[in-house]
Amino acid sequence: MATTRLSDIIDVTVFRDLPPVDGPEKTAFFESGIVTRNALLDELAGAAGKTAELPFWKDLDGSSEVNYSDDDPSNTATPEKLVQGEQVARKAFVNKGWQAADLASELALGARAMDRIRGRTDAYFRKQWQRRLIATTNGLIADNVANDGGDMVVDVASESISGQDAGTRFNRDAFVEANFTMGDAQGELSAMAVHSAVYAQMVKNDDVEFIPDSQGNLTIPTYLGIRVIVDDGMPAETGDTDGIKYTSALFGAGAFGYGEGNPEVPVEVERYADQGNGGGIETLWVRNTWLLHPFGYQAVGTPSNGLTFTQSELEAAGTIDRVIDRKLVPMAFLVTN
Repeated sequence: MATTRLSDIIDVTVFRDLPPVDGPEKTAFFESGIVTRNALLDELAGAAGKTAELPFWKDLDGSSEVNYSDDDPSNTATPEKLVQGEQVARKAFVNKGWQAADLASELALGARAMDRIRGRTDAYFRKQWQRRLIATTNGLIADNVANDGGDMVVDVASESISGQDAGTRFNRDAFVEANFTMGDAQGELSAMAVHSAVYAQMVKNDDVEFIPDSQGNLTIPTYLGIRVIVDDGMPAETGDTDGIKYTSALFGAGAFGYGEGNPEVPVEVERYADQGNGGGIETLWVRNTWLLHPFGYQAVGTPSNGLTFTQSELEAAGTIDRVIDRKLVPMAFLVTN
């Protein structure tokens, strides 16, 4: 009796060309404009090398006073120059494999393997992509506290349960303080990512309003006009004693840039005829190359494997470093109970 295997079901060429069922573009981070994808970042992600250089022109120095005209021919003005800076982004080369035995396929009932595999691999990589985004956000906070005096962070949380009150929990005053760490650029913040425990406090405060989605349904939560993204991957850490401290992140449009590269073999089916005591085992491998980078930063650390930062490495203070003025980075962080 012939056995239908993954290599019989999956046309690798078709698999590559199918549109994502649940890729990163489906997440609230993309929909809110926090993460933007463009052709340049796709090109950089697909180019040779493990890093991408993103040069940019720094702004004109607004603190330098103007020249005052006069009629003295010997009094000459000295022009100033425009300076270029550089952001260095590191690519992420990621993959995952799923293995199935021929016998299991023979005994299984239900949906076609191709449909099931296609749907779930996209969902898996979407979750991994989002975890890397949140891990990078945690790294930005760690870098800011360690190297920039915490000028992007407002922390009102108590280290203990006994010290908690309305002022240490999420509240409007603390939110405004975090917003205004950007000074007169605070109006650029347009979305906020919070833990569900913080979102519950916002609901209790009766401060959440809903706006219509593309279908006209009132399903998008907002706080003072800022979109709210609820994700339990946001930091929730125990304080010095027994209090839990939650970090919420405020973002402006384009806080992160994103591009996708082109792995040499994005999808591959590997067959082991002798495994399963001769019953046959097959493995499906899926590979991605991502360029996910926060605006205004550069990668300064070195991955332990020499190529790609792990999630724990992304969260460390020495992985990325801010290279532009604080006001130009559309992010702020609020720590509450």
